[in-house]
Amino acid sequence: MYNQIDSNKRRTALLIGIFIVVILLIGLAFSQLTDIGYAGLVIAALISIVTSLFSYYQGDKVALWTAGAKGPIQKTDNPYLYRLVENLTITAGLDLPKIYIIPDPAINAFATGRDPKHASIAVTNGAIEKLANEELEGVIAHELSHIKNYDILLMTVVIIMVGLIALLSDWFIRIRFWGGGRRGEGDSKSSQLQIILLVAGAILLILSPIIGKLIQLAISRKREFLADASSALLTRYPEGLAKALEKIQTESMPLRQANNATAHLYIANPFGRKKHFMSQLFATHPPIEERIATLRKMI
Repeated sequence: MYNQIDSNKRRTALLIGIFIVVILLIGLAFSQLTDIGYAGLVIAALISIVTSLFSYYQGDKVALWTAGAKGPIQKTDNPYLYRLVENLTITAGLDLPKIYIIPDPAINAFATGRDPKHASIAVTNGAIEKLANEELEGVIAHELSHIKNYDILLMTVVIIMVGLIALLSDWFIRIRFWGGGRRGEGDSKSSQLQIILLVAGAILLILSPIIGKLIQLAISRKREFLADASSALLTRYPEGLAKALEKIQTESMPLRQANNATAHLYIANPFGRKKHFMSQLFATHPPIEERIATLRKMI
């Protein structure tokens, strides 16, 4: 687990580094293909730096806002949930995270933040009302494991960066209609440059959801298995989480505010269970059946 924590920190730094380079290259392309000169490169540099800092320090707030989470709650707001999280946090040797409630009847939860000292847990009303005590403990322990393993840092940074990929694809196409091509070099050449921008924007617009999904897959699936195992280690009762996952699987209710950018944060797919091939191929979570079977091998 310590190796995994170090790996998550390194991957976060690498992801931010690659992201900055890609944005700078796009800015250079804008500079060469439009009449704004190297101002495009400067703008891209500012965007990449500001976005990276924003995703690191404010990405968790974006995730909570997107989910419609309410809070942070105090002990008097929901003593049962607060004490459950508090007890597991003490057992795990972590600082108490901020606790949020998502007003949704579906059974789900997620953790977010940049490190264990700046972490939050959001739990749906459905999870609080429908799960037995040991089942909810398993779910909370799973999310605390994401905090302890620094999964939350990597997964939170991805939300902002995936969103910006989609934004840039839209930017490419809009420049075409704003008349951003170089002027003074002949109408024919200007038209050709505008066509190139339009084609590049269309391609990026098509590929951006796929790119975003692949990034999510790269960081999500294995970490779910690790968090499941860590949850079993923390509660000493893997059957609790296994039963909770069974209820999620049986219910398969989608969240009202499910969002592609934040889907990888949740303990289970927030869109509910979909059985067609493409949904399984691009799923952010491993099959629940596999997770349940793995947990029950620990008993």
